[in-house]
Amino acid sequence: MPRFAASLSMMFGEVPLPERFAAAASAGFQGVEIQAPYDHDAAELRALADKAGLEVVLINLPAGDAAAGERGLAGLPGREDAFEAAVVQGIACARALGCSRVHAMAGVPSERATINDCELVMIDNLRRACAGAPDITFLVEPINQRDMPGYLVNRQHQARRIVEAVGAPNCRIQFDFYHCQNMEGDLARHFQAQLPLIGHVQIADNPGRHEPGSGEIGWPFLFDLIDRSGWDGWVGCEYKPAGDTLAGLAWARDHGIG
Repeated sequence: MPRFAASLSMMFGEVPLPERFAAAASAGFQGVEIQAPYDHDAAELRALADKAGLEVVLINLPAGDAAAGERGLAGLPGREDAFEAAVVQGIACARALGCSRVHAMAGVPSERATINDCELVMIDNLRRACAGAPDITFLVEPINQRDMPGYLVNRQHQARRIVEAVGAPNCRIQFDFYHCQNMEGDLARHFQAQLPLIGHVQIADNPGRHEPGSGEIGWPFLFDLIDRSGWDGWVGCEYKPAGDTLAGLAWARDHGIG
């Protein structure tokens, strides 16, 4: 049975973030993700997680200047110093939270930058980050162009190319079924092909990025595939509930959640 983690950045929005830990635990989750915990005291969030009996399984590195259109820094030529600072801040936060996985968002390059130049920058940035923090797994996630136009890494083969070029055991792929469905489909084949390099899995249905069962994806087959594959890591529920979070957990009741 997959181990599901609730995205506190998207789920349980009926209550403020500090209250979402208890809400997730009451719903049956044992792990949680937080995209950007940096506006909160990490020690206080860790205390809330510990009290609820939850593991914080994933955070994102700081993603740069959102007002200026930055959606990550790892693959932006000329922003290497900013990425290094984001790594320092993100690692400190992750360690305080007891979290061993961070998503290093690639970013939206300027039109002047070539894909090759951006990938080379990202590879070099990740090599240094991985060498400096062997206790942290840095994740590369393909993100679909509909939700994030211009995002550097958007297909599975591209993420694989970058991770293999980094060549570090703590650089892995973050496989998100929703983003893959939007860009490429063929979910089972892509998941199986990427499996040796996957460090984290995420789910959401399509269209709408809502809970499983709300759209076109065949989740019973895929959950069975995840089990049969031997994947024993977390499966992050990074979706926007179509309505009330608890009401939308009907899909998970066979898995001890909801």
